Amino acid sequence: MIRRIPMTWLALDILGALVGLLITLPLSLAFSAGQMSFWLPDSRATVALVVTSLLVWGAVAISRLSPAIALIVAWAGALLQMSAGLPPAPIDVAIFGVLFATSAWGSKRVLWLGGASAVGGGVVGGLYIGLLQYDFGTLTATSPIELRLVLLSVTMGLTIVLSLALAWGAGLLWRLVRQSRANREAQQRAEAAAAEEQERVRIARDMHDIVAHSLAVVIAQSDGARYAAAQKPELAQEALATIAQTARSALSDVRMLLTQLRHRQGDGPQPALADLEALFAQVRQAGIQPRVTVDPMPPAEPPGAIQLAVYRILQEALTNAIRHGGDDVDVRLSWWADRVDIAVRNGIPPAKQQRPGVPPAHSGGHGLIGMRERAQLVGGALTVQHEPARFTVRATLPIGPSAN
Repeated sequence: MIRRIPMTWLALDILGALVGLLITLPLSLAFSAGQMSFWLPDSRATVALVVTSLLVWGAVAISRLSPAIALIVAWAGALLQMSAGLPPAPIDVAIFGVLFATSAWGSKRVLWLGGASAVGGGVVGGLYIGLLQYDFGTLTATSPIELRLVLLSVTMGLTIVLSLALAWGAGLLWRLVRQSRANREAQQRAEAAAAEEQERVRIARDMHDIVAHSLAVVIAQSDGARYAAAQKPELAQEALATIAQTARSALSDVRMLLTQLRHRQGDGPQPALADLEALFAQVRQAGIQPRVTVDPMPPAEPPGAIQLAVYRILQEALTNAIRHGGDDVDVRLSWWADRVDIAVRNGIPPAKQQRPGVPPAHSGGHGLIGMRERAQLVGGALTVQHEPARFTVRATLPIGPSAN
């Protein structure tokens, strides 16, 4: 029944209703100076007119705050006006404001009650005007008075219905405009939330790739340094240097991702094909010697999204090889005019080969999910094949408008 509205709007509604009352009440008194009422003395009719004015314009004052109460008060004013025998007057323009409010700000029930009031009020108004004419016979014509009064009632009723329906329809149009604006704002918020979620997923995926790869290299180098510390200290020193370099690189990448989380101003620098040599060097320092074949070579500079996807897929595939595989690792890149094919095969040592009833070590976790997402983001596909002694990752990424 009562809506929450800003006090500024309520104050403006009250001020507008007061201005309307001060303008229409004197006009109504002047308009009815010859005959205030058809069956009440002028003194009582004047009081009834003032009370009616206060009711209908009071309804306008609270129409935005409570359209339902405003409609009830407006009907009370209209019924008082008709019961007092007062003719239509300028104060009745307040009804238009109340009907506008019922369709613009009222609930669905109040909306349709306002529409019914527009139709019902027009019918009642037409009958009331016909009743006034019948009582006092102000029309003269050769046709029977009953027919003339019926025609007058129908004509006035239709005129009033159309006028009231116009005000109600204007409020309905404003209601649709507000709903459209609210739907557009909700859609924009949903799109912004979806974009933020995609950004969080991308950053989480990058964080996983960076941390998993760097930790795999650090663990491999740490194991090697521990074994070599007693017999070949110089190798231990090299391993420690590799650990420090890998950790610094990972720390720099993580700081970049955290900066993106804080500021959200662009993606920042991303790995490209030129960084693959550094990636292969890190893998070699971890004790894996991948055999890399690029045939055919890229015919031109691939799109940035393709370069990033190739780098991340190779990074995760080689990380899995470091963690779960052995020294037998083959990497093949085939750059065609419309696509790039990636194949990473790594052997599995007998101690880590799959046993019956035990899921393969490569089958779970975020690594494979991240690689598939990388491929799907650029319109490609990724498949994995797990054999007892070999694990293979294959990806096909399209090079074209869909990948930009």
